[in-house]
Amino acid sequence: MLRYAIPIAALCVAGVGIAIGTTYSKAEAPAAPAFVSHVDGRIRYPADRYPTLETPDGVKHSVHSLLDVKRPLRFGDYVWNEINVPPGPVWVRVDLAKQTLSVFRDGHEIGTAIILFGTDGKPTPAGTFPVIAKAATHQSSLYDAPMPFMLRLTGDGVAIHASNVRRGSATHGCIGIPHRFAELLFGQVKRGDQVVILPLEPDRQATERRPAPTA
Repeated sequence: MLRYAIPIAALCVAGVGIAIGTTYSKAEAPAAPAFVSHVDGRIRYPADRYPTLETPDGVKHSVHSLLDVKRPLRFGDYVWNEINVPPGPVWVRVDLAKQTLSVFRDGHEIGTAIILFGTDGKPTPAGTFPVIAKAATHQSSLYDAPMPFMLRLTGDGVAIHASNVRRGSATHGCIGIPHRFAELLFGQVKRGDQVVILPLEPDRQATERRPAPTA
């Protein structure tokens, strides 16, 4: 199964619900809505039809364009494309159920990656968190482990950081992302920027969908 067109589903465009970015087989994949354009490796929406993403706490983010990812994303994979994307506010959206992270700048998705997260006794918390600290080089005092390009989210050490993202791995509550992607993300995010983490609930009505990573 491939991640087709965009990672977002059930977006409201001009008052119409459109399910796109859902998992489809190649033969079943629907065409993108006729009003979008495919430019510079992304799907762009006209200004009068911007969809929105709503966070669990009710904040709505306008989406101007999304990455046009046409291949499967595997553990360790990421896509980054900021061609012709203007400067602007940055926010990060993490979907634990789909094991993905997306970063948006000025309403445009500029990066997406498969992630690791905490399970069992050390789950990754859900919610909206401001980035409270940054460090390009960081050594965890609790686990005596390096955490390159660390973006701290909580006072008890939950952070986004570079990791060896491979099948079967997990974290102690942090969000692990591929090293080069972590470096790129670190360069975009500043203290105070918001990170939205959607809960690990397979049956929830998600506002963002992406196929599970392949081997």
